[in-house]
Amino acid sequence: MKAIKETKFIFPKQTNFYKGKVRDVYTIDNRFMAMVVTDRISAFDVVLPEAIPFKGQVLNQIAAKFLAATKDIVPNWVIEVPDEMVTVGRICEPFKVEMVIRGYLAGHAWREYSAGKRSICGVAMPDGLNENDKLPEPILTPTTKAAVGHDEDISREAILAKGIVSLFDYEQLEEYTRALYQRGTEMAADRGLILVDTKYEFGKADHTIYLIDEIHTPDSSRYFYAEGYQERQASHEAQKQLSKEFVRKWLIDNNFQGKEGQVVPEMTTQLIDSISERYIELYEQITGDKFIKNEAEHILNRIEHNVKDCLNKLI
Repeated sequence: MKAIKETKFIFPKQTNFYKGKVRDVYTIDNRFMAMVVTDRISAFDVVLPEAIPFKGQVLNQIAAKFLAATKDIVPNWVIEVPDEMVTVGRICEPFKVEMVIRGYLAGHAWREYSAGKRSICGVAMPDGLNENDKLPEPILTPTTKAAVGHDEDISREAILAKGIVSLFDYEQLEEYTRALYQRGTEMAADRGLILVDTKYEFGKADHTIYLIDEIHTPDSSRYFYAEGYQERQASHEAQKQLSKEFVRKWLIDNNFQGKEGQVVPEMTTQLIDSISERYIELYEQITGDKFIKNEAEHILNRIEHNVKDCLNKLI
């Protein structure tokens, strides 16, 4: 199976290029962005050496579905999805925080809690919680948006004190985040899933806040299967989940957490195939749609052709 690890397009009126952990972002005419979701995979803020077939298609198509399903809550950056792996949209000035919201004590929050912390991003946590317990109510645990390296937990108070976001805008971001999480929770429940936690990114253009990047994908979110959740919690069993956490756990089990001096373990063909299958499984479970693999012989040629067709209508 083929996987796209990087792109090097030159599009009409291209004015900039940015390579993120997973996305290759092309600025067009200083007005539009063509975001190519590659098959790269990252964990602990490190891009792993092997790409995952169909991962980019999965992420882009899930994000497109949920962005379309939430535009009544908050406007988003999308103009068109010209290719399975590409979204074209308006340029926004991103806020330098990621809005993380958690309904359950899992992942990073659990690792912090199990280490003895009872305050996460300034939010007090009660004693006596177990891994994957439902929280009394969803909590906001924002992070800084690091250009390079690790994102860092930050409190609401610190964001406002440092002037990272104005009070007026931050209150709007909080409101949008809670509403989006509620919508995502409802849509997940319809598919027999629990939206455990997720993150949203926002930007501003012409004094309007827009939802940007992806939402409710396995890279930005964690899902549990609802069936059997209570029984597994009662018996202290691991939850059956659809997220990237299984990749993180594989890395942890192989002594890698992105720390200095640590080496990424070998990614075997079997492991790569299993990750690809898990991403496709989540796509089908969360969307209710059959995943159709675009197995074009020349993927890069297909992407370039489709994006150029889209841009010709915009510029």
